[in-house]
Amino acid sequence: MTRQKLSHSGTKIGLKALLAKKPHILLALFLLLFSILMRAQEIPANQSLNIQSEKEDSTSISVKEVFPNIVVADSVATDSIPKDTVQPFLTDKIKYKAKDYMRMSKKENRIYLYNQAEVYYQDYELKAGIITIDYTKNEVYAGRIKDSTGNYSQLPYFKQGSQVVEPDSIRFNFDTKKALIWNSRSEQSIGETMNVDAEITKKENDSVYFLYEGKLTTSSNPDNPDYYIRVRKAKFVPKKKVIAGFSNMYLADVPTPIAVPFAYFPMTNEKRSGILFPTFGETQRRGYFLQNGGYYFAISDYFDLALLGDYYTNGSYGIRSETSYALKYKFRGSLRFRYENLVNGQRGFPDYSRSVIYNIQWTHSQDAKANPNSRLSASVNLGSNTYYTESINQINTANFLNNTLASSVSYSKTFPAYPSVNLSLTANHSQNTSSKTFSTTLPALQASMERIFPFAKRDGIKKGVFQNINFQYSLRAENRAEGDEDVLFKKGMFDNAKNGVKHSIPISTNFKLFKYFSLSMGTNYEEVWQFKTIRKNDYNNELEEFTIDTLSGFDRFNKYNFSASLGTTLYGTFNFGENRKIQAIRHVVRPSISYGYTPAFDQYYDEYIADEFGNIKEYTRFEGGLFGSPSKGRANSMGISLSNVIEAKVRDKDTTVTEPKKITLLNNLNFSTAYNFEADSLAWSPVRVSGGTSLFQNKMSVNFGATLDPYAIDPEGRKIDVFNIDNGGSLFRLTSANMNVSYSFSSKSFEGGGDSQVDNTASGGRDDDLFGDSRSLGEQINFDNNSKDQATDKDISYYNSHLPWDLRIAYSLTYSNSNRQNSITNNSLMFSGNIELTPKWKVGVSSGYDFKNHGFTYTQFRINRDLDSFKINFNWVPFSNRASWYFFIGIKSSMLSDLKWEQRREPDRNL
Repeated sequence: MTRQKLSHSGTKIGLKALLAKKPHILLALFLLLFSILMRAQEIPANQSLNIQSEKEDSTSISVKEVFPNIVVADSVATDSIPKDTVQPFLTDKIKYKAKDYMRMSKKENRIYLYNQAEVYYQDYELKAGIITIDYTKNEVYAGRIKDSTGNYSQLPYFKQGSQVVEPDSIRFNFDTKKALIWNSRSEQSIGETMNVDAEITKKENDSVYFLYEGKLTTSSNPDNPDYYIRVRKAKFVPKKKVIAGFSNMYLADVPTPIAVPFAYFPMTNEKRSGILFPTFGETQRRGYFLQNGGYYFAISDYFDLALLGDYYTNGSYGIRSETSYALKYKFRGSLRFRYENLVNGQRGFPDYSRSVIYNIQWTHSQDAKANPNSRLSASVNLGSNTYYTESINQINTANFLNNTLASSVSYSKTFPAYPSVNLSLTANHSQNTSSKTFSTTLPALQASMERIFPFAKRDGIKKGVFQNINFQYSLRAENRAEGDEDVLFKKGMFDNAKNGVKHSIPISTNFKLFKYFSLSMGTNYEEVWQFKTIRKNDYNNELEEFTIDTLSGFDRFNKYNFSASLGTTLYGTFNFGENRKIQAIRHVVRPSISYGYTPAFDQYYDEYIADEFGNIKEYTRFEGGLFGSPSKGRANSMGISLSNVIEAKVRDKDTTVTEPKKITLLNNLNFSTAYNFEADSLAWSPVRVSGGTSLFQNKMSVNFGATLDPYAIDPEGRKIDVFNIDNGGSLFRLTSANMNVSYSFSSKSFEGGGDSQVDNTASGGRDDDLFGDSRSLGEQINFDNNSKDQATDKDISYYNSHLPWDLRIAYSLTYSNSNRQNSITNNSLMFSGNIELTPKWKVGVSSGYDFKNHGFTYTQFRINRDLDSFKINFNWVPFSNRASWYFFIGIKSSMLSDLKWEQRREPDRNL
């Protein structure tokens, strides 16, 4: 259809009216029409507009309807682009809205959004005070807005997937995915939060950013950080790394001389190999040093390795390797090896000495889900007896005071078929660092079969004497070596080892007697195999002594015994009324009488001439065996015991609780003694008294014991066959007594909260901090980083009258009076406490006092200061031969843990 002229569609009269002689009227009509057309382009502020492809549902507004000027006309036959390939400039929905207004300018080809503007496109999310969309360049601009006071607000918030950037302004292209960002900020959550700020950031693609004048900090206040690392130019890969050029550290916006020509900052949860920077310092005896430097190998997700070393200018050095391994639902463990070559003094001088110390630690635990019928576990701690006391890189005070090294490696296997059998193979080791002796069992085999009831059905109820008859079988085989530390793990270690096998078959039954009594009877058969025996030869006049020969070869003996016990339980309840605070007290008494008989096994004894006078003595060739020896005399004794438990019902402090609360007043109070029917004198054994209770909601533990002897002693302190009461004394003579009291409580105890506990057992110390915190300062910082930052849950202001604190007390008292010495052999008090002066100031002390020797025990003062991003620790041992101090300041973040400073004064071991 061709276009007609105006004269073809109108009349001359109408044309004359349009040609009126008043042109200002025509101008006014034109302006009115233009304003109406322009107002028609405005969009209500609270409306969201979806821009989508023409292929979408016709109910949505299409690109062709909103932007008709960018669609190619069908009448253009010369268009080189086929009709089927014409696509709108956006390939997905774009949603946007604003609070005040949204305006679309066809002349500028832009959309303007103002005040709380938001744009959503694919996985991109953009929020800002003002946003401009240029739909010809496919770009978006976002910035802040200024309020009436001149302050900027509504900073842009740009999110792509999980990556978030909060700049002052941003320019982003939807096609190239590139962006230019001014004053950006990004949080990298990789276990810890690393804030990355930059004046100008260029987004190259979804995973690479280039920074200009950037700041990196882990401070909890990114707007005003207490420290940051300034990087001039850097490449930033989110959640992976930052590679920077010249970088230096700023404290409170003040530059420091801590700088490097280039830097690499890993920002990933995955393990990465890298250098472990050493700690440097100086000691009086060994000169300057570098400690804890080395390399960390992130071998795989299941295994890693750290090689560390120390070097001192006087020639001392140390090497360590530490590795951890884990396989989910299977097992986990760690292995540590430490070796130190210590040099004291200078070669050629009298005070020169050299020593070598080492330590090996291995832990392994198997997940219960891995295999229910077999299990491997290990806890190994062995090495030089002087390792903890002489190590130049050991500040673990709990290990310094620990005088025992113990190890155990075991494998167990269960065969579940009836009757089930349990097998376990164990290797044990124990060292006493005071006596410098060791004891090791390598190996120990234990086998046991489940209990069998031959006269009863397997799943039936067992009644009476015969149906309750049961027996078991167990086997234990050991190879045990003992001796001085000098032969540990050397050729002659097992020259004097003891070995043997013991078989045990216990047979027992139990039943009710007279309805209220429980009677148990049993016998036990044992057979012992030995592979070494002895032979004592008669007295030799030339040698002036008798000789002992050790015979190698298999030999055996057996022994058996009979036992029976009769017991019952008595209950006594005293009611005081429901309106009383203590409503009732219940006393439980369990008396029991036991009898044991073991015959004499004289057939295993021989005679020899012991001296030049012809005196004949008896001995058994199994003497000194691993599992004892057969008894020479007959044993026929009766045991008496009485146990008591006292409980109470008290009214709950909470008036809404209707049921009374049950508490234990006395956990146990036990009395025991025995009578030997075969003894011709002193037939009664001393009465042993023991008891314990818990007080203050189980926060205080009290345990006590005493030994009461019924026999008197002569003036020389020897026990005589006369009762003490017949000798003018009391019924019993107190020969020994002991008491141990421990109390652990804190300010939370009075607030209804739980008490905190320090776990130092990982390195072999105590499970409390009575000897001080056994973790090194670096371990303490890592522990604090893994736990929630305490300052976030506390008021930053001073505590005023409320100061959190904790206190642990342990008191020990031992009394001895076996031969009228009437002395206190041990009387000591140990304590450890901490108090938080402010949410970020914490001081603590661990010490004790020996009332017998009138002196303080090992004492340590601790000061901890939390500086938000930094941690300050100061430990001080004021006296003793371990007098020393240690100061540390460093960044809490593990990513920047190498930024630290340490200073120490080692103890002078010459004192």
